[in-house]
Amino acid sequence: MAMTQESDNGRTIGKIDNTVADWPLTFVQHNFGAHCFDTIGCRITYSGFTHGVDRDDEVSPPVSSYKGTHSQLLSAGHIARRNFPPPAHVKWRSKDGVEHEADVDVADIFHDRKILHRVPREDIREGVSITDPDVILEVNDRTINVYMRAFIPTRELQIPGNKYSGFRDDLVLAWTKTY
Repeated sequence: MAMTQESDNGRTIGKIDNTVADWPLTFVQHNFGAHCFDTIGCRITYSGFTHGVDRDDEVSPPVSSYKGTHSQLLSAGHIARRNFPPPAHVKWRSKDGVEHEADVDVADIFHDRKILHRVPREDIREGVSITDPDVILEVNDRTINVYMRAFIPTRELQIPGNKYSGFRDDLVLAWTKTY
């Protein structure tokens, strides 16, 4: 049986452990990660944690300088953030040296609390809990992107013969803005 999470006024706001029987899939807490690419002095503060560089003149290299794909680089290391802390505060300079500052309201982006994924309901394995999704904020030069990644167990292996590939964890763009 799925556990529920209640808001301050006693109203049920979502399930802590979704299964395919709970449709649409929603979340009451999330993991969070933030990454800076092609920026100078990039800092992101969210839920009491600061992500990014230590110095105002520190340069974040472009995505192309890293090994692995863009999707592989983006991860969420701060787990079980309650929905929702105040907006993420982002302060950075784009690679041309222009200063930027923005507040990114994660609560507004995910106002419906639906887990974003690309797996059709009929392809999701039954009876398996779906864990907290990752919310990932990326600053890339002048653009801020917010993604969601959810571990969705599938009925079929995604790589035939690989018993560890019974899931999808697609990176789904939820919001973007260029400054």
